[in-house]
Amino acid sequence: MRRMLAALLWLTATAATAQPRLVADLSQSRIDISYRFAGAELLVFGAIQYPAGARPRTDPGIAIVVRGPAEPLTVRLRERVLGIWMNTAAVRFESAPGFYAVATSAPVDELLDERNAAIYEIGLSYLQLSPATYVDPDRARLFADGLLDVKRKAGLFIEQPYGVRLTSDVLYRARIPIPSAVPVGDYQAEIFLIEDGRVRARATAPIIIDKTGFERSVYLFAQQYGFLYGLLSVALAMGAGLAAGLAFARPG
Repeated sequence: MRRMLAALLWLTATAATAQPRLVADLSQSRIDISYRFAGAELLVFGAIQYPAGARPRTDPGIAIVVRGPAEPLTVRLRERVLGIWMNTAAVRFESAPGFYAVATSAPVDELLDERNAAIYEIGLSYLQLSPATYVDPDRARLFADGLLDVKRKAGLFIEQPYGVRLTSDVLYRARIPIPSAVPVGDYQAEIFLIEDGRVRARATAPIIIDKTGFERSVYLFAQQYGFLYGLLSVALAMGAGLAAGLAFARPG
């Protein structure tokens, strides 16, 4: 009898301390870019599995981050000097995502404190954009804000408060827009379950964005034979200019 009681108490304690799990899936794990590609929409969806069917004490939050691929990037400051716009300063960032989208069930600042948001890089304000060399913190922030602004305008950095829909605190889904200018490479979707201001569970799903058909052939040629690709591009541009000149030339 004592052994049975001890086993029941152990099972109860285990169920109480067990962590919830996230089940995640994507509408597509590969996006092909062709000459007709005008953007796409990625559906991220799934469910929250609670241990022993227990429900959370507070309403859960969900954050979904889609990012990739990282690359070094130089941001230049343009200023007007003697009536001419010139690049006067530059900061090189060691690693910046080519694409970053975040969708949340509520604004990030209502779900997480600054520390946890920065640890998991949830939200554009918490992206870790580190300069390659030492830069004054205020100056680094100025250039980082400039980078965020440029990427936002290009549709490559996206933030969607209330972009995640929760059903019965169990099912979730979000639609992430993929712009036509998205870079090719390996991407990752990260889904975070947030309770009481902390990340309680996490799931990931890989995504591949690549060119297909003629665009892929040109892309691979440019990657493998960069110098020759540059010469051909110049030759084609000169040929197009010469053809246009001949077409519009007036007889003397």
